[in-house]
Amino acid sequence: MIKRGSIHGPAALAAALLLATAAQAQISDNMVKIGVLNDMSGLYADVTGMSTVEAVRMAIEDFGGKVKGVPIELIYADHQNKPDVGVSIARKWIDVDKVDVIVDVPGSSIALGVQEITREANRVFINTGSGSTALSGAKCSPTAVQWTYDTYALAQGIGAAGVQKLGDTWFFLTVDYSFGQAMEKDIAAVVTANGGKVLGSARHPLNAGDFSSFLLKAQSSGAKVVAFANASTDAVNAVKQAQEFGLPQSGQVIAAPLMLITDVHALGLKSAQGLMVVDAFNPERDEDSRAFAKRYMERTKRMPSMVQAAAYSAVSHYLKAIQTTGTDEAKTVIARMREVPVNDAFAKGARLRPDGRLEHDMYLMRVKAPAESKHEWDLTTVVATIPASQATRPLAESDCPLLKDK
Repeated sequence: MIKRGSIHGPAALAAALLLATAAQAQISDNMVKIGVLNDMSGLYADVTGMSTVEAVRMAIEDFGGKVKGVPIELIYADHQNKPDVGVSIARKWIDVDKVDVIVDVPGSSIALGVQEITREANRVFINTGSGSTALSGAKCSPTAVQWTYDTYALAQGIGAAGVQKLGDTWFFLTVDYSFGQAMEKDIAAVVTANGGKVLGSARHPLNAGDFSSFLLKAQSSGAKVVAFANASTDAVNAVKQAQEFGLPQSGQVIAAPLMLITDVHALGLKSAQGLMVVDAFNPERDEDSRAFAKRYMERTKRMPSMVQAAAYSAVSHYLKAIQTTGTDEAKTVIARMREVPVNDAFAKGARLRPDGRLEHDMYLMRVKAPAESKHEWDLTTVVATIPASQATRPLAESDCPLLKDK
């Protein structure tokens, strides 16, 4: 007896093929193409670079290389820390190569350009590498997410604790572009709100190399805390030269909020010990974070930076959204990503907000002394967990235009 409404034989096969074709038609070009755009040869290559490509590859492998029956393709390119190069690559990827999502993009000036391109083209931008608050603030986009950190989170992590534990007068050594300027502004606001005083700042170019003139200004300021509003090789070189100039020996405390674990490894514990840093990824948080860190180290022989852990997390969440919705249409995928909390190696109970910012815990960490370290990558210890609600700018204070309709 045939049940009412059921189809058998050739008709059933034809119907099945029709349904499969309809489902696949929702995936543009019958492929999900992911482009990782970052610094592969310059000062950010250690914290992003090919190691971030590997983290994204891990996320793709977890899906078996396919989503909703169509293949996932991974491409990558070096933006060379040049906005014109980064924007040109992004345009070609979208217009010619049919890339569906662009991932990473360290360098806020480049990220802001890429975010506008993806907005106009209705493509997803997963920002895991840049920290300007404008990306989920005044320049927020309905097709973009800021997954890892922003300068507000860094400020909340280092500012209040810094005034209490490090000193109440501060001087900033700041990289002179949008990210560094935003970082200095946000940290200075928290320092001032907690009773501290900013005595001055010095701006240095990206990839400066020689910090002597800037450090002399910091030294002569008499500030108790010298804060580096920069990152990666700039932060590493600035800390090294601060040691050579005798800033710590004279009683000035060095704060380097955005010094990632790869930077600490490059600097070495002898020079970095005691530094207070802010991080989004705690590899010792739980079994999930430990398992991911172990798996990643087996492949790369290095601990993942927060940028690399975030790239794995964000791409996994993106692919899950495609799997559920059956489409790679940007706004539909982003809407699904907002509906489901993030529970993985990078974050637990995290939520993607309407402004595109992932709300998750951050960690204030202290760099260990050489005698405390048990192995090559045992470099930091958690001093405090900054809860997601404190680490993320309140929506009521946001200048993101997308919130006007909320």
